[in-house]
Parts: sequence; structure tokens; C-alpha cells
Amino acid sequence: MRKFVSIILWLGIAAIAAVAITMPVSIQAHLVTALLLLVFMLVLKVFKLSGPWRMMLLALGTAIVLRYAFWRTTSTIPPVTQIADFIPGFLLYLAEMYSVLMLGLSLFVVSSPLPPRPPTSVKNAGDAPHVDVFVPSYNEDDGLLAGTLAAAKAMDYPADKLTVWLLDDGGTLQKRRSADVNQAAAAQARHERLQALAEELGVNYLTRDRNEHAKAGNLNNGLAHSRGELVAVFDADHAPARDFLQQTVPYFAKDRRLFLVQTPHFFLNPDPLERNLQTFETMPSENEMFYGVIQRGLDKWNASFFCGSAAVLRRAALETTNGFAGRSITEDAETAIDLHAKGWNSIYVDRPLIAGLQPATFASFIGQRTRWAQGMLQIMLMKFPLFKRGLTFGQRLSYLSSTMFWLFPITRMIFLFAPFFYLFFDLQIFTASSGEFLAYTVTYMMANLVIQNSLFGRWRWPLISELYEYIQSVHLFPALISVLFNPSKPTFNVTSKDETTLRSRISEIGTPFFIIFFLLLAGVAFTIYRLYAEPFKTEITLVVGGWNLFNLLIAGCALGVVAERREARQNRRVAVDRACQVRNQDGNWMDGSILDVSSTGISVRLRSTQSKVAKETVTALRFSTNAPIADNELTVDVRNLVTSESGTMLGCQFVLNSANQYRLMADLLYASSDQWSAHQASRRQTIGILEGLARFIWIALYQTSRGLAYFVRFGQNPTVKSTRYRRASV
Repeated sequence: MRKFVSIILWLGIAAIAAVAITMPVSIQAHLVTALLLLVFMLVLKVFKLSGPWRMMLLALGTAIVLRYAFWRTTSTIPPVTQIADFIPGFLLYLAEMYSVLMLGLSLFVVSSPLPPRPPTSVKNAGDAPHVDVFVPSYNEDDGLLAGTLAAAKAMDYPADKLTVWLLDDGGTLQKRRSADVNQAAAAQARHERLQALAEELGVNYLTRDRNEHAKAGNLNNGLAHSRGELVAVFDADHAPARDFLQQTVPYFAKDRRLFLVQTPHFFLNPDPLERNLQTFETMPSENEMFYGVIQRGLDKWNASFFCGSAAVLRRAALETTNGFAGRSITEDAETAIDLHAKGWNSIYVDRPLIAGLQPATFASFIGQRTRWAQGMLQIMLMKFPLFKRGLTFGQRLSYLSSTMFWLFPITRMIFLFAPFFYLFFDLQIFTASSGEFLAYTVTYMMANLVIQNSLFGRWRWPLISELYEYIQSVHLFPALISVLFNPSKPTFNVTSKDETTLRSRISEIGTPFFIIFFLLLAGVAFTIYRLYAEPFKTEITLVVGGWNLFNLLIAGCALGVVAERREARQNRRVAVDRACQVRNQDGNWMDGSILDVSSTGISVRLRSTQSKVAKETVTALRFSTNAPIADNELTVDVRNLVTSESGTMLGCQFVLNSANQYRLMADLLYASSDQWSAHQASRRQTIGILEGLARFIWIALYQTSRGLAYFVRFGQNPTVKSTRYRRASV
């Protein structure tokens, strides 16, 4: 009865809202009403009111958005008889309605996300389920794999219940018997090296005959050769903290229908936008909006999905779908939707428990996002979530939101070039006066900004999403079109992440961004010309010209993204604070503190100014380890030495020539998840809309000038490529 009453109540509210939204009123009345609603929304936002007040803010913003959508549908589309105006005008209308639909779906998902779950732990080691840890690999460097495997082996879990597997798809029998002699020799050498590495680290090495079904096939081969009740999956560059299994495994005992516990992907290095714009230390990372808000919102609807790594899955659930799905190139989300449709559950633990690497170059970043976009579009086309049997209503809308989101490159390109139809060709694709534009469009955009800032203020600054979408759309647009015409065409490509740039340069795929920038600049020139030549069209010219100018601001900022900065240091250092001792030339141990560490080096401050440690010498450093490691002496090469009144600073490189050295490095860098949480918290500062806009404009203006300067200096040298560093192998 209560459910029936609730449905009737919501239908009544929806009917009243529909009447209010479609009620004919004057432009002035709508403008005054919309401004009053915006003021009320801003008051609610400033005072950070939660609960019903938060829902009221979203409801008021939704009313403004829907009123705009109604006006846009009924009053602004060019007549179908004017075909030259109608076709681009209708495409623009569809792009805007897509944006309205995605806003509605996102509000459904994240209007009231679940709070972070409290920390947990395995209570009884004797009852702990056996866990198989899969580390799939294709072409990653031995040193990168060694760090991840050492961290996985060191996880705090009963040793007899933990088996770590290196799943090597780079040394398959198919590759070792390749007709290409060089490829066969390289695969054989890799096969032998990784076998030896696995044996020394105490993990199992497994390969297969053929490279079939990419990562999904590799994981399924691991399932066929293991027997653990649970399966943890880590990408080759995702090293887990000591407490990863403690924070994830206990949930499986509480719910026998639980198939997945997913955790965030935390990254040690900046993505190309963060690196080239130098925002990594101050601005929340791009992935934090997804893992900080959206996954918690999906979790509310039992729709949090597998993200390919940093997760634990139940073997019994995977057996019901014959293992990991491999029809699309995003096996993770496809596996999740299939299992959700069979009635299995998932949860999301919002705590960074792994540390990974992001693509360092813009080309690799786009390659990764192309695979994500194509794979999610494949899922949408092959397993349309809205009609997939077995999903709940909340799961249907959640998966629809997750898959349809990746259509943004199509709409982004329409928004980018739409002003040209008027400025260059005098086509009327949006029939409205300047007064109507102010009353409806501007208030709609303001409501959108307030909603986005209210929901994601701590995780995403204003206009940053627009920048990320634009820099991806230029190359993702043709990739998505190819999937629409042939959903089975895309193939799985491995993302390179152990790379960096040795020289400043323009990205090898950066040329289209400069072409678009100069086209938009020509649009500004045409705006000025039309203002002079057609003064009777001043209002519409200013509106369209302002739209083009906004696009130019985004495009100019993107020039800074594709202007690749030289990477001064191979690996980014992570701040730590741990006591240590360093052996000097006399063989004595000197007290000191570890200040920061990376996968290749370490900084140490010795308390004494009389260190008796020489530069360019190899020595040893010891410290108390988190995991039980018998030999705690880490071999280091002293590369820099600076003495001051406060002590002696040492800059050292690791000498990673044995499995034990990798264990010690992993203990320093990966063992504690608290440092990842602290780093996230330091960047999650809420800034207001005005401050956010001001910061973005400043960044955009500076990056435009820097991008153009790089174009002048390096634009004629397209052969300068990114260089991948090879780390020392065991």
C-alpha cells in the first residue's frame, strides 16, 4: 500500500511539474522566475545544506533545464521547408537534448550517493577464503611487473590462502613460434626472464598457447588453472597496498550473492593534461569525479561495475557467465552487466588501495580513451541496458548513463562547429531573439553550472570537464563513428604507461587542435566583420560570436595540453616520512629520515653534517618494513649530496638487481594506503563557480600562448617521439 501511495504521489508531482514547465508565459516572466530560482539555488549551495535541501536545489535546477528543453523544442528549430537551415539546426537540437538527457541520468545516479564505507578487516584468518591474485601482462617492462608482483605478494593476508599469478600474454606459444624470427626470439627471451622473476618472487607464472580474446582470454586462462574462491585482479602497473584484501574480502562473507568489490584507481603520475598544464598537485584528478562520486552513486543502485583492475570477484559468479566476457573490448564493464543481469550484487569501497600509472603522453592517453569509448559503445549497441533482461530499473538507468556518456564526442563536435554555420554561411540554425537567448539559454547554462558545482565541486572544477571532453573528442569522434557502422570492428590495444618525454615537443597527434584553433580564430574575425557589415544583425551576431569565443577559449587551452613538456624526472616522487639508517664509508650506520620515494629512487636526510657518504658510490639503506622481509638492506647509488646546517641531503637511485630489492622498494612505495588517501584529500578543495571560472580563464590564456610558442619552436619537428624508459630487470 505504501509503495502504491508513493507512486501516486510521484505521478502527481510529475503532472504538476509538467503543467508548470509547459505553461505559456512571457519572456520577462520566465526570466524573473528563473533568476529567483537561481538565487535560491545559490543560497542552498552557499550554506551547503544537505538532505531534502540538496534535493530541492536539484529539483529547482531541473525545472529550469526542462523549461529550456520545452522552449527549445517548440520555438527554436528552423522550419523543415528550409532544408539548409533545418538539417544543421536539428543536429544541434539533438545534441542539446542528449546533454539534457545525460544531465537527467547523472542526477538520477548521483543525487544521493552512498557515503564511504568504514574500514574493515578479516576477523578470523582460519575462515578466510582462498584468493587468487591475477596480474595480466602483455608487453610491460620486467621492473614494472616486479614492483606490482612484490606488492601483491606482500599483502596482509594468510600466506596459505593467497596465490599470486603472473598471466603473461607476451610469451605465449603463438608468439614464441612466430614466423617473424625477431618477434619469436623476443617472446622466448621474455618467457624465460619472467619465469625466473616469478620463481624468485614466489609467484606462479602462467602463459597460454594463443593470444585469443585479449585480456579477457588471459584472465579466463588464469581461472582455468586456479581454484581460489575469490579472484583479485591488478593491472601490471597497479600495485596494491598491504591492506587491500583486508578492506575488500570481508564483504563477500556478508552477501553470498556478491560478485564484485571494486576500489578506486589511484595514480602516482599526472595524466597529460595535468602534466602539461601543471595542475597535478593542486587540482583534483580527472578520474576522481568518477571514483569519488559516480561510483558511489552507482553503488546506491547496485550498479557499481568492474573497472578492470583493483577489484575482487567471486569465482562462482564468474562461472555462471563462463568467465570474463570478451565480446566487447571493455571486458570489465561487459562482465559486470552480465552478472548484474543474473541477479548478482556489487559494492564499491571508496578508499584508494592501489597505486598505478597513467599514460604519460597525449597519444597514449587518447589510445586508452579510444578503447574505453569504443568498448562502452559496443556494450550499448550489443546489450542495450534499458531493455536488458534481468536488470532492475535503477541498474538499467545506471548502465544507460555509463554507456551513453561516451557519445559525448559526437555532440561536442556539433557544439564546436555549429557557430560556423551562421558566421561563415549565414544559416539560421537557432531561431531566437537575443532576449529569448538571455531568458532561456543563459539561465539554463547558469543552472547547469550550479548543479554541476554542487554535485562535483570537490572533485571537478568549472569547465574542466569541457576541456577533457574536447581534447578527447577530436580523435574519438571518428573512432565512435566506425563502431556505429561496424560494432564488432574494434580490437583490444594495450595502453603504454611506462613512458615519458625526454624533450619538449608538440604531440604527434596534436596537429588537428591547431587547425581547429585557427578556424575558431577566423570565426572571431568573421564576427567582427559581420558586426561592421550587418549592424542590423548585431544581437544575433554577438550571441553566436560569444559562443565561438567560448569554443576558442577551450581550444586555446587544449593547445597547452598537446604542447608536451619535457619530463625532468623519470618517475614522480611520493612524500613519505620514515626513519632509516645509511651505511657510510667506514661501515657505520648513520641515522636519517626518508623524505620521498619513487619506483626508481629515494631522498634521504641524514641528521649529521659529517656524513662520510661519498657521491657516486653504492651503499646500503635499512628501515623497518611493513611486511615481514628478512633482509631489510636496500642497495642505493648516491647520485646527489648536499650538506647544510640541518644535515646532509642524499639523492639516491635504487639498485634493483634482486627480488628482495624489489620487495623493499614496494614496501616503501606501495605498502601504506593512508598516503594515497592523504594525497587525494590535499587536492579536493571546493572552489566556487566564479573562482573556478576565473582560474580556468587564466589557465586557458596562458596555455594558449604556450601552445602557440611550442608550435613555432617545435611544430616543424614531428619526428621527436616519446621515449619509453626501460627499468632494470631482476
